[in-house]
Amino acid sequence: MSGRRSRSRQTGVSRISDDQIADLVSKLQQIIPHNIHATRSDKVSASRVLQETCNYIRSLHREVDDLSERLSELLQSTDANSAEAAIIRSLFM
Repeated sequence: MSGRRSRSRQTGVSRISDDQIADLVSKLQQIIPHNIHATRSDKVSASRVLQETCNYIRSLHREVDDLSERLSELLQSTDANSAEAAIIRSLFM
């Protein structure tokens, strides 16, 4: 028995089956926007799906950072007691 398997059993970590991994990769591929893959019917490797998923998550992080910065600038440029500032603050509640 390999050292890796014996450690897994010793710590009580259950192994995930190849079918479960394939199912999870398939689900990831379904939720990645269409523009990442040419067609959904193409056979794409699991590593490619995981790589594209990571890239997509990074792009979402960049978008959130950009929107946060723009929102911060907007809040700084408005009067703290204005109706616009009140609307923006209400969106966060």
